[in-house]
Amino acid sequence: MKHFFVVLALVLIIACPLAMAQETDEAEANRDQVTMWRYIAAAASVGISCIAGGMAVGRIGAAAMGAMSENPELSGKALPYAGLAEGICLWGFLVALLILVI
Repeated sequence: MKHFFVVLALVLIIACPLAMAQETDEAEANRDQVTMWRYIAAAASVGISCIAGGMAVGRIGAAAMGAMSENPELSGKALPYAGLAEGICLWGFLVALLILVI
């Protein structure tokens, strides 16, 4: 959880000076600011979902290996759970794609 706050702080440190830049044309400045926040939101969506998916796959993989060491017949039942955990990354990518397209 603390890694999330570190990444969030870095994003804000980088993005805030850019957001404070004064432009002569207000419409162009607003458009640039909206575009900047769209890219930041898309990056955060993919980044956070991939970190969460990696954490989930790591825990599921460890639990599946422990279960398979006791009962080798469980190997086929553990694979779908790892696939479901990796689906978190896919959903983050789809959300980012929708943020950028819409």
